[in-house]
Amino acid sequence: MIARRRWLGAALAFPALSCATGQPAVFGLGVASGDPAQDSVVIWTRLDTAPDAPVPLRWEVAEDEAFARIIARGDAVARPESAHAVHVVAGGLRPGRQYWYRFAALGVASPVGRTKTLPERADTLRFANTSCQHYEHGFFTAWSHIARDAALDFVFFNGDYIYEYAGRAIGSRGWGGVVRSHEGAECVTLAQYRARYAQYRRDADLQAAHAAHPFIMAFDDHEVENNWAGPHSEKPGTDPAAFAARKAAAFQAWYEHMPVRPVPRGASITAYRRFRLGDLGHLHVLDTRSFRDDQPCGDRAQLPCDAVARTDAQMLGAAQEEWLFAGARAPGFHILAQQVFMAPRRFADGRMSMDAWDGYPAARERLLGGLRARGVTNPIVLTGDVHRAWAADMPGGGAEFICSSITSEGDGREAEPNAAGIMEANRHIQFHHARRGWTRHEITRDHFTADYMALPFVTRAGSPAEHVARFVTARAASGISRA
Repeated sequence: MIARRRWLGAALAFPALSCATGQPAVFGLGVASGDPAQDSVVIWTRLDTAPDAPVPLRWEVAEDEAFARIIARGDAVARPESAHAVHVVAGGLRPGRQYWYRFAALGVASPVGRTKTLPERADTLRFANTSCQHYEHGFFTAWSHIARDAALDFVFFNGDYIYEYAGRAIGSRGWGGVVRSHEGAECVTLAQYRARYAQYRRDADLQAAHAAHPFIMAFDDHEVENNWAGPHSEKPGTDPAAFAARKAAAFQAWYEHMPVRPVPRGASITAYRRFRLGDLGHLHVLDTRSFRDDQPCGDRAQLPCDAVARTDAQMLGAAQEEWLFAGARAPGFHILAQQVFMAPRRFADGRMSMDAWDGYPAARERLLGGLRARGVTNPIVLTGDVHRAWAADMPGGGAEFICSSITSEGDGREAEPNAAGIMEANRHIQFHHARRGWTRHEITRDHFTADYMALPFVTRAGSPAEHVARFVTARAASGISRA
């Protein structure tokens, strides 16, 4: 906080600055908020046009969109060594309240963002689960629909915010097709990751969603490299030191562009964390990449090899498992917000995905058994990664809701040709849909609801959103039912 006398001048500056148009690119990456708590939230921006020097910046948080009731304000510095990104933990807020925030720097005011703290007590809480936004594969129209959903309390993004792949020409055939192109080569260095995030962050629909809701962020593989696992690169023979340097660059850039509290430490970052959802339960954000063993038998879908049966397999790592178990004793719903398919999913020909929990069955049983031993008999698992929507009962109790992608793999279709065979071989899987989309969730004291939202197309802008299915699981009874 800064002295009241200094802020008499600063408070007068914001209304005038809001009309400034001389440097619109200063805040060309928008604003965002995230990691909400009952009394605080992170507010974020990154200066898009700035000198190669520290830049003073002002911020304000208000109880109204007109900023007539300002309740927190202060100074920050956007530094070049952090890509001129700023993370402010705005504290002293009240639980379950909506707030507005803004920044000012270099004589220009930022767009206004809206955020919300988590409640102390609540009868209902609503949020979205989102995943996988490949810039080349489509337009981020889903975000425009999410931005307009005023009932959401927050958005969870489970991973693949960027794709690290080199740019391809518009119209290129191949995986997903290309309707708008990545800029530059495959991301390996800090400068390349920063440029890729900036390209994504300039998208107007993505900016609108970030400005409308607080986000809880996780990462999966493409924020670093496809299908990486712990210290292991996807590419055999990669020098471990070189891959560690790449991870350090990737995590630094991820942190710089996310409204989060975790701070990277070289090639590692502790991104697993817990959010108390009032008296309705807890959201446990998991990291299924950083601490896992290398995928057994390779990282593709294939017939299981002997290594899949190893009893000491690690997906979360011992420290993260113990952290999860320590927080799994409280009443209410326990939501495991994570990245890769957890329920068993055997293809009709017997193949299984070695990059998902099917490659680590002992770790899955250890996780679910540990939760059961602590009284969590109906965990809710939220997943992304596979670019298709699924819903499944979990072995031993619980439910998994897998959202589709924002754009990855283009328009998609109503159902994959192999879906019927998968569901026949896995009777616990109750639903499949292969268009792009997201899931919208509602928590009450007794029920957890999943609404599946889909877009007919993403390879051109302006798609409507369609509601395609609803499933409910009760806190007192395991399994899901269609509503």
